Amino acid sequence: MRTDLIRRTALTAAGLAFTGGAIAGPVTAAVASPTQSPAVTVAQDRKGGERELGVRYEAQPNFYYCGPAAARNALSVQGKNIDVDAMAKLMGTTEAGTNSINDITPVLNKETGRDAYQSVEIRDPAADDTQTDKLRADIVTAIDEGHAVVANIAGTATDTDGGVHSFEGGHYVSVVGYRDDGHTVKIADSADPAQASYWMTTEALADWIATRGYAA
Repeated sequence: MRTDLIRRTALTAAGLAFTGGAIAGPVTAAVASPTQSPAVTVAQDRKGGERELGVRYEAQPNFYYCGPAAARNALSVQGKNIDVDAMAKLMGTTEAGTNSINDITPVLNKETGRDAYQSVEIRDPAADDTQTDKLRADIVTAIDEGHAVVANIAGTATDTDGGVHSFEGGHYVSVVGYRDDGHTVKIADSADPAQASYWMTTEALADWIATRGYAA
């Protein structure tokens, strides 16, 4: 595991102070009890270079469960109902967070019953064209096959509506859809049910993942 490149992630109180538009209201909004939201649930269908998977969304139950929550939301598109506490135990999640995407990928494969997922690192401070193209291709392939992508992100990114999402301490999100042949992707974010989903360019997501990794 390259701990210098894929760093420990937790949605900390300090990180929440810099969320910009990512967390609406006080920190407690992000750590409320899991909340079902129909906002992310959409029909599975593909036309005109786009597809979205139906997500049974739940918010993360505390500030450090973003990894297990992102994985739970990702697996929900396959109709799986996973206990997030059991998943956190398998991932080795603590109050410091989930160490890296390498701790999430094996759990995703265990729950799917096959090696559908692989960890991919973007080791540079910013993604280059090759890395962005690979991310786009991996997302399209994964979603066309019916499974969502889990990404370990850090820093600040802007969605297509101009919303700012900032997680300086790191965070995990699920990628549950794409349009424009994968140039724009849909994020399911467990941090705040008031902003359960948003669209982002794949280029912006790639830079958000930079120095970390994703499971696809």
